[in-house]
Amino acid sequence: MTKRVAILISGGGSNMVALVDSMRGDHPARAVLVVSNDPDAGGLAKAQKLGIPTASVDHKPFGKDRAAFEAALQDTLEAAAPDIICLAGFMRILTPDFTAKWDGRMLNIHPSLLPKYKGLHTHARALEAGDTEHGCSVHEVTAALDGGPILGQARLSVSPDDTPDTLAARLLPLEHGLYPAVLRRFAGGDRARVDLQG
Repeated sequence: MTKRVAILISGGGSNMVALVDSMRGDHPARAVLVVSNDPDAGGLAKAQKLGIPTASVDHKPFGKDRAAFEAALQDTLEAAAPDIICLAGFMRILTPDFTAKWDGRMLNIHPSLLPKYKGLHTHARALEAGDTEHGCSVHEVTAALDGGPILGQARLSVSPDDTPDTLAARLLPLEHGLYPAVLRRFAGGDRARVDLQG
């Protein structure tokens, strides 16, 4: 049975596009919804051009009431009846109550070699630490920030002249390869780890 995938974004949606483009042919999943917490996110227009239904649940009117925002987000997701949720540049920290509802069914991509550099500014932190290797990770989402089981990683060598921006730009194609590879396995019931080298 084909798995239904909802993708959550906050910005331009490049990882979302990579995921949608991968879900063709004999892929065990199909995208059924793209949701953003920002009604002006560029990724929403990209999803519409790809023929994927979109929705926005603006977090701003909810202020600091994360539970109310997540209740609205949950209602939007439930209407699409997804089997899997992919966070693809979704810049809201989700509460344990929300992640528990989707336990074992929600993935995220993070721009570091977890468990290193959870949270933000990962490229700058890798450079500040003098790392010779950097990368990205796809993991299951749990209540722990960027702390769920790792399902795949892609690695590249850090160049002496790298900046946070160049590192981010060089890493992006690896993200676009890793996330679809992990999703294909995950949707087929395979949690075996995927490792890629850039």
